[in-house]
Amino acid sequence: MTVKLSRPPAFSKIPSLNHCPSSSSRFPTSFSFNCWFSRRISCQKMSCSHEDTPQTLQTITISYSELKDKDLDLSTKIEDGFGPNGLGILSVSEVPGFPSLRQNLLHLSPRLASLPEEVKKELEDPQSRYNFGWSHGKEKLESGKPDILKGSFYANPILDIPTADTSLIQRYPSYCQPNIWPRKSLPELELAFKSLGKLIFDVGLMLAYHCDRYASKGMTRDDEGFEKILMCSRCHKGRLLYYFPAEQSDYAQDAGSISSWCGWHTDHGSLTGLTCGMFMRDGVEVPCPDSAAGLYVKTRTNQIVKVVFQEDEIAFQVGETTEILSGGRLCATPHCVQAPKGEQTYGVERSTFALFMQPDWDESLNFPKEVHLHQELIPPNGVLTFGEYSEKLLDKYYHSKS
Repeated sequence: MTVKLSRPPAFSKIPSLNHCPSSSSRFPTSFSFNCWFSRRISCQKMSCSHEDTPQTLQTITISYSELKDKDLDLSTKIEDGFGPNGLGILSVSEVPGFPSLRQNLLHLSPRLASLPEEVKKELEDPQSRYNFGWSHGKEKLESGKPDILKGSFYANPILDIPTADTSLIQRYPSYCQPNIWPRKSLPELELAFKSLGKLIFDVGLMLAYHCDRYASKGMTRDDEGFEKILMCSRCHKGRLLYYFPAEQSDYAQDAGSISSWCGWHTDHGSLTGLTCGMFMRDGVEVPCPDSAAGLYVKTRTNQIVKVVFQEDEIAFQVGETTEILSGGRLCATPHCVQAPKGEQTYGVERSTFALFMQPDWDESLNFPKEVHLHQELIPPNGVLTFGEYSEKLLDKYYHSKS
């Protein structure tokens, strides 16, 4: 049963992992980092028993025509989706051109993953910690083992070359490196990737405008608005994901986990645009073979719920940076992805796309004393740029740049 969400009911059965701060507390008080960092901060491992089957909720939906009307007050929907009592996710419907652009890109995902290994090796970029080009087996599952369940292709769909400044490229390689495109082996990918990424970006900016209106109510704001911060940033990153068929990925060890395809985490950036996943067998699109598979979130009231949205809608999730910049009025939510299970899943592959909209590397973040986990990363003045903080986290949990 799918429930249309207005405001989530109050539950308190599951211990809290990450609470949403009040307006007087600008940041979450603690984080845990168990999963590979790619514009995201992970949360501790969670599970859900078979006896306590999660409820399925449909996202709050805003139509494209509503979104582009700057005179329309969408504060109620923004609050229901992103506010202290929301799920941290909402969707935008009826976006012109989106269905065909989604189809075009996601159908290329299996072709990319099936390229010869030596070709994919040429698309890798170790200097950026595999944050540009092809990445497979570089992330870690919650078990600590390499994630061979999925492959990813990363690129900035807005700027091929974010900067020509060699010092910045060396300092922030995960954001400043140039894009890598398979122009000989899969030339269609570049246009399809950029077209979908730019469309989601444009819709995300419209959403950011209304988020600014909501977050500024009752507050005196001297800083830049959310929309302007994202519009001026050079750090946006698209991620095309390909989930290998079950018999190839050998995920049996994690098959019982609700986070078997993607571990619990909260996105690290500002706003993440998501497409609905596409399932295929032998190149032909098929329905999802397991109704329990999909996106799960943890609500503000500590309940784990399955969240659904339509394939012709773009979903948007709030990241930790937006929670910081909004003083807690817009809240990020832990989420994960469960893989389909059962014999009917063999041979079924999944493709999806995410656009991570995030501040520029020189955007200042002000950290309060209440942040406990990463105190050793925060200077005495409590200020780091987005790029500095991101690189410090990468250095801490992986390895320093060579």
